[in-house]
This record gives sequence, structure tokens and C-alpha cells, in this order.
Amino acid sequence: MMTHNTELSIKPSDSTFSPLPLQRPLLLIGHGTRDADGRETFLEFAHAYQALDHSRPVVPCFLELTEPNIQEGIDRCVEQGYTELSALPLLLFAARHNKFDITNELDRAKLRHPQLTFHYGRHFGISPSILDLLRSRLQQLNQPEFNPLQIPNSDTVLLFVGRGASDPDANGDVYKLARILWEGSGYSTVETCFIGVTHPRLEAGFRRARLYQPQRIIVLPYFLFTGVLVKKIFDITAEQQQQYPDIQITCLPEMGIQQELLQLLREREIETQLGQVKMNCEMCKFRLAAVSGNHDHDHHDHAHDHHHHHDHEHPPVDPYAKLEDYHQRIWNTP
Repeated sequence: MMTHNTELSIKPSDSTFSPLPLQRPLLLIGHGTRDADGRETFLEFAHAYQALDHSRPVVPCFLELTEPNIQEGIDRCVEQGYTELSALPLLLFAARHNKFDITNELDRAKLRHPQLTFHYGRHFGISPSILDLLRSRLQQLNQPEFNPLQIPNSDTVLLFVGRGASDPDANGDVYKLARILWEGSGYSTVETCFIGVTHPRLEAGFRRARLYQPQRIIVLPYFLFTGVLVKKIFDITAEQQQQYPDIQITCLPEMGIQQELLQLLREREIETQLGQVKMNCEMCKFRLAAVSGNHDHDHHDHAHDHHHHHDHEHPPVDPYAKLEDYHQRIWNTP
């Protein structure tokens, strides 16, 4: 059975939002990618969001790997005379980038522009709208064009693939989301794995999925946009299909530009305008390090009003490739 890299339909936005009470620019921060397709999709997402409400500018930028960077995005707002900005990380979970690297960039900007005030918003997290979107995408896979043998969910393993983070709290949220998605689905089971940093990696996820002797495996990459890692998931899935032709393996694409995500982003922006940003910090390793006195930076509070200084670079090699190395390092803070 051939691998299906399914192209599910994207729901067009057929509505607009009412103007926000504050015409405060929105600095929309993406992770960044060296993949041209991934970069362009993020910019298209920002454009689609801007089109829903022209009462304030939406300024897209990236944390790393591509331009424009965060400093350039902020400078663009300053050039237009703004002194207050909403800043939103377009990230699925709160890991180091959200808690540490982006906030550090905002602090760097305040050193250059002391007059600025940032209202830092919340990541997407585990939300009902994202669960509804994922369930809808999975339901489409039971249509004959994607499931020609009409294999039932009871003979199907869902393989949920997260990006992987150096933050145990964020990795735990991936498992929680996968579990909630599985509840009531009828799938034989759900296996959770990652494409980088943490473990189990995707290859191990496939091994575990095959233990249930399924007729079908559905690979669900939990990514907003395409990029190097999503394409790697497709490649590994194709290799697995070639090795195990008796199993129907279906790989979904990234979520992309969806109305549910645009609406959720709107909710996050409104939170920044109302001052209602809330985060769960109880299991954050940065907080735990501060409480235990093992690190010299202050606890980031729920509003993330203060930030941290760190010049971030990705290491040229995978420091967590070996499981024993991962366990030894993962609770360390920068």
C-alpha cells in the first residue's frame, strides 16, 4: 500500500473580525525555518490574519534561521511611531523558545528602545479548537480516497509526532494532547513520539505502533507549517511504508492556514489587550531552578513581565541523540 501524504481541504476565511479596542500593533513571532516553503506559509498566515482586521498592523517576524528577525519587526513598529506592542509567539507549546529566547529578544529591544512596552501573549497550547481541527482531519481519512480498504479505526494505530523540545513540561503537553485526541476515537491506541531533541524518536514510534499488529497506521505530525522537520517525517514514513507494505500507512500534512487557528490567534491577541494572559508555570524547569536556587535568573511570572538574556544558537550536532545523554541534561536550565 502506498503512503498517502494527504492534502486535506483548507477552509477559507469567509468573515472578518470587529476592530480591536486598542489599535496596538501585533508582533507575530514564528519559530523560523531554513525551508522556503515553511517561511512563505508563515507569512501567508500572517497576511490572512491581517486581512481579517485592518485596524492595526500585523508584523510577522522570526526567532531564528530566517528574516525578518524579531529586532527588525520591532524596529518597523517603532518607525511607525508605536510605543506599545502586543507580541504573540505562534507556537504550539510553551518550551524554551517561548519562555526564554523570545522574551530575551524583547529585553534586547527595550535596551535599544527604552520607551517600548510589550504585552507578551500566550502560545496556542491545548485548546478545544485545535482538538476539533485535528478530529476533523482524522475523520476525513476514513473517506474511500484515503482509506481504500476501509480499514476500521479499531485496526488503526495513531502515531502522534511532536517536534520535540528541551523542556520536559512542553514534551508532557504533547503526550496530554495525544491522549485527549485518542479518547473516544475508536483507534486501537495512540503512540506519541518526536522528530527531534527528545525521545522516543519517530523510528521508535513506528516500532511501538507495529507491536499492535495494525492494518493501518496514521501518522499525525503536530506542526503548524511545513519545513525541514515535516519533510523529514514524510521521508521516514515513506521508508517505513516500503519496509512494511502490508500496513497501510497514511501521513497527514501540517495544519497550515485554517480558520480554527486564525480564530485561536484572535483569542490570544484579545488576551494581550485585556491583560488576561495566564500560563501554568508549576512544572516549568526555569521556575523549578529558580525556586531551588540552582540558577541565577528570577522566576518568570504568569505575565512574563521580565525576561532573560541569552544569545541563542542551535548546536551543529544533536546533543540529545543518545537517550542517556538526554536524561542527564534535560532538567538543566541555560
